[in-house]
Amino acid sequence: MQARLAASDLACRRGDRVLFRGLSLALGPGDVLHIEGANGIGKTSLLRILAGLLAPYAGSVEREGAIGLVDERPALDPDLPLGKALGFWSRIDGSSEAAAIAERLALTDLLDVPVRYLSTGQRKRAALARLMGQDAPIWLLDEPLSGLDEVSRGLVAELVSEHSAAGGIAVIASHQPLVVERFEAFALAEYVL
Repeated sequence: MQARLAASDLACRRGDRVLFRGLSLALGPGDVLHIEGANGIGKTSLLRILAGLLAPYAGSVEREGAIGLVDERPALDPDLPLGKALGFWSRIDGSSEAAAIAERLALTDLLDVPVRYLSTGQRKRAALARLMGQDAPIWLLDEPLSGLDEVSRGLVAELVSEHSAAGGIAVIASHQPLVVERFEAFALAEYVL
């Protein structure tokens, strides 16, 4: 798994307010970056810029490898049963691991439940299942632990550790601590005006 993610002199403007500027980073295989900062400081905006979903106000981003993003929107059809919603993405991604991933994330008993009826934690685990099926070397995780119980939080740490050990990159914006190897804290407040 070859992966690289770099940003040079990034600035982010939302409305007439510059959230941060002068931000640079360089990540390679196995790196895990934890973006720290208060609500509204720009953590989600930074992830969206890194993903290519939001243009930076200034600076540039270079990516090598596909990106998988998990945020508050699970990218699953709310009207479909979970199994069919995940199956849709498995066919697109060419994943043959859907059943094993669902079992690992304790989703097997929920495959017949429409996505809209899933709890916050169940939707988060479903979004992680979608991410795992993507086989993207770069993971961008926005508050991946919110709504999860202790066992599921431990599972997320385990998944990120495995992804990193296989040469993947993970960038995590979270208020909650995540214990993984090669973990580096990144204080976004240092780039706020």
